[in-house]
Amino acid sequence: MALATAGATTLVQQMATDGWNRVRDRVVAFFAARGSVSAESVGSDLDTARSDLVTAQQEGDEETAADLQAEWRVRLRRVLRADPEAAAELRALLAEVQGEAPAQQVRDVHNTISGGTYHGTVIQAGNINN
Repeated sequence: MALATAGATTLVQQMATDGWNRVRDRVVAFFAARGSVSAESVGSDLDTARSDLVTAQQEGDEETAADLQAEWRVRLRRVLRADPEAAAELRALLAEVQGEAPAQQVRDVHNTISGGTYHGTVIQAGNINN
């Protein structure tokens, strides 16, 4: 269950990145190698999921990402139950995808706000992602 959850979370997070096409191809290959679905079917499902996610993000809909994660978690769990050896390939895929993310850097942030009155939120951060 934990591996399926990690896989689904990573998959949905990657849908909104520039590297999505490469990740998509790897996920299609993962599912198609199990023989239960065609590569075209998985590819189409992934394209639909990505489109739904992008639209939801533009509309501020956070529930869609959770729904997509749940959907892909179930699909991954089914694959892992049917083919326990697929776990090693999924772990390798996740390690590869997660290895693409830049390492988090810890650093001090020093910002100064001066010269005016601010009536809104001010965010001070060294790095803001997603």
